[in-house]
Order: sequence, then C-alpha cells, then structure tokens
Amino acid sequence: MTLEMSKYLQVRKAQVEGARTIEELKELSDIVIENEEELKDVEALIKTACRCKNVSIDTIVEAVKGGADTVEKVGEVTNAGTGCGRCKSIISNIIENKR
Repeated sequence: MTLEMSKYLQVRKAQVEGARTIEELKELSDIVIENEEELKDVEALIKTACRCKNVSIDTIVEAVKGGADTVEKVGEVTNAGTGCGRCKSIISNIIENKR
C-alpha cells in the first residue's frame, strides 16, 4: 500500500465513525483521492477492519450477527483486534451499529 499516512489515518478515523463505503468516507472526511492508485488503496483499506490479522469488515459484521457482542468475542471468533489493537474502535463501531 502506497497511501500516505495522513490519508490512511483519515480513512481509519472515518471507519471509526461508521464509514463503510467510499461515499461515506467522503461524507465523514475531507479526503481527496488523487488518482486510481490511491482509489484502489482506499477501497482495499475501507474493506479491512484489522490489518494485522487481515480481517475484513464483512467478517466482523458476520461475527456480530452471529452473536459476538463484545470486542473480545469478535477477537475470539475472527482474531481481529488481537494484534496491535488499533482496530478495536472500528470493531466497537461495528458492534454498536451491526454494520
């Protein structure tokens, strides 16, 4: 991934606030996607909740729908949040919103 750190952080912050699509990302941040390469990086990032364990948003949503109602339970089911822990706020948002 070649995305600048500032843009990476904008995506992650928007995910914590509930962004799950490029459109929602743009609504929740002032990110400017400058070219196709950045767009591909952002699209890949926005689909991922936990980079350490390579766990997608969809996998976490399915775990929550299956009954995982805490960050710890999601971690037990998916391994998300069991590495560096930076994704725990994204996981919390998914639990709260079930999406």
